[in-house]
Amino acid sequence: MVEGIVAQDLDMCFQNLVMVGVEGGGKMMMNNWKDLPMELLLRILSLVDDRTVIVASGVCTGWRDAVCLGLVSLNISWCKNNMNNLLLSLAPKFTKLQTLSLRQSTPQLEDNSIEAIASWCHDLTDLDLSKSLKLTDSSLYAVAHCCPLLTKLNISGCPTFGDAALAYLTSFCKNLKSLNLCGCVKAASDRALQAISYNCSQMQYLNLGWCDSVTDAGVTSLAFGCPDLRSLDLCGCVLITDESVIALASKCIHLRSLGLYYCQNITDKAMYSLANSRSKSSTVKRDNDLWESVKSSSTSSNSSQSRYKNDEEGLEKLNISQCTALTPPAVQAVCDSFPSLHTCAGRHSLIISGCLNLTSVHCLCALQARRVATSNLTSHPHAH
Repeated sequence: MVEGIVAQDLDMCFQNLVMVGVEGGGKMMMNNWKDLPMELLLRILSLVDDRTVIVASGVCTGWRDAVCLGLVSLNISWCKNNMNNLLLSLAPKFTKLQTLSLRQSTPQLEDNSIEAIASWCHDLTDLDLSKSLKLTDSSLYAVAHCCPLLTKLNISGCPTFGDAALAYLTSFCKNLKSLNLCGCVKAASDRALQAISYNCSQMQYLNLGWCDSVTDAGVTSLAFGCPDLRSLDLCGCVLITDESVIALASKCIHLRSLGLYYCQNITDKAMYSLANSRSKSSTVKRDNDLWESVKSSSTSSNSSQSRYKNDEEGLEKLNISQCTALTPPAVQAVCDSFPSLHTCAGRHSLIISGCLNLTSVHCLCALQARRVATSNLTSHPHAH
């Protein structure tokens, strides 16, 4: 990002650039900034903010063509007014976009701008439409038809989208790996989750926070259809029970993060299923390592072993705040099974706030620190 440069500074920089070309014996022939080589222009624009890039695209035809061909990522969340009109004007220009962030602080976007983006930007893989309160299902249908390469979609805080439109989108965007539906109370239904499980088997990151119509039927179908899930947020999904967690523990052995905040129907049975899933993950890892050692060379085998070593780490974050039915032995079993879960200061990844009965639960490193302290006191009984 470049700030505070006045016209005289730009002219001086340009003259220096021309002199370097002449003195170096080069053949650089430039009369003004519009003659900058495309590669150099794109390099300069990579150092400035997206607002400056948009302004640069309007300098001249050459700059517009360079920006349109080279720009693959754009964030216009900074636009506080007239974002819809801005997007309508940009869509025909920036046809090579792969990542587009349209997060809004106040609702601005309307369906026509999303339909324009979908019509022109067929290479989109990452789209953020969060807090788009004015959009309707028409936007999802447009994205479904025109953006089949989509792997990441954020429509959190969009309560107007329906589950039929979301299910339809998943039937076209089958490469989705990350989907944020937090607060999408109409879109995130069991029907939609069943469509996701059927169409998007590569799904890894799914946020269903505060989607209070989700039940065990939807989560169970996810567990069976999306075995590669790494992160699942079910915070505020008050209807789910142990059945959901048991299915996830059984089928999603790569799960790293699980949010169960305020899921008060979760009991010790769910916790023990998570704790026991550790042994299953280790068995799968051992079998995979054996197979890899048979079919791979030493180099690829080392890479494989490194990958599976990471997979074996298991849960790294678990939020069970306000799950008041849980008891210390069950939660301690989970903590003991997954060393990456921490209760110690500065490393809280086992979140138990609001569960006063769980204050006795401690991670392995906290227990080890306690043992060391006790050992030191025993070794030096007269120490002060």
